[in-house]
Amino acid sequence: MNVGMLWLDDDRKRSLDEKVNRAVEYYREKYGRMPEMCLVNKGMLAEEKQVGKVSVQPIGNILPHHFWLGMKPA
Repeated sequence: MNVGMLWLDDDRKRSLDEKVNRAVEYYREKYGRMPEMCLVNKGMLAEEKQVGKVSVQPIGNILPHHFWLGMKPA
């Protein structure tokens, strides 16, 4: 993914799913469509998972507590 929205959520009381859902809702309101994927730091998630319709993938170059949302590459 080359273009997307970066979201920060460092609230330790929320689960990863809650954080992703909040970021997805903001993305949907701002851009008028659902993101297809969300990239997170490897320390937050061991392997890819689905949160609703969004694919959440761990990657090494995302800062902890950050969520990079956008569309899958064509």
